[in-house]
Amino acid sequence: MSTDDERRYEPVTAPEPATLPSEHRRDTRSLLGKLLAPLVVLVGVVLKFGVFILKFFGVFLAVGGYALIWGWRFGVGFVLLILAHELGHYIEARRAGLDPQLPVFIPFVGAYVALRNVRFDPWVNARVSLAGPVAGGIAAAGCLVAAVALDSDLMRALAYAGFLLNLINLAPIAFLDGAHVLRSWRVLRAGGGRADPDAARRLAALVAAASLVTIAALVLGMLAAHVPQDRL
Repeated sequence: MSTDDERRYEPVTAPEPATLPSEHRRDTRSLLGKLLAPLVVLVGVVLKFGVFILKFFGVFLAVGGYALIWGWRFGVGFVLLILAHELGHYIEARRAGLDPQLPVFIPFVGAYVALRNVRFDPWVNARVSLAGPVAGGIAAAGCLVAAVALDSDLMRALAYAGFLLNLINLAPIAFLDGAHVLRSWRVLRAGGGRADPDAARRLAALVAAASLVTIAALVLGMLAAHVPQDRL
């Protein structure tokens, strides 16, 4: 056989692939790991600090929601009035030795302060429930003072909205503050919640008086903050 024939029939070796299948799978897993690692960390952060994130961004969502309806200045003021109301609950709960959570805002619904591991005490429950409308009413009164000093219809509108908001909260309906106050008053009036029934009834009278004074003050505030039709 000639040399040319030997070259013609010489076996040819296929070129080796740049990456073997096993190496390709390892590279794919490594790439997926790099992509998923930050996502896993993010999910862990959300799970650990989810409540804080909800509270933090809930305020901004609430401001944005109200601003879409009434403008950003009124939206900010209105959310601050809600915050004052909720801080009233929070501070009084802390004073009573309870374990309240920071206020959580829900756009177009309001906000709430959750209490953890609480046994029902009608006197404490009445105080914590009334503290919100009282603090909110004080904040609305501050807006009214600013409205008079600055001759600002915006501040006057915020004052009116603040008085109205807290007055509505004292309605004895469902989950509103007024329903909690009424429940506590009924227990105390029946002589419950205290070792001495007479002491419980005296506290019931104090709860009733505080509620009526708060309602009257909020109504007077609304009348004072009312914007006359000729200024609208």
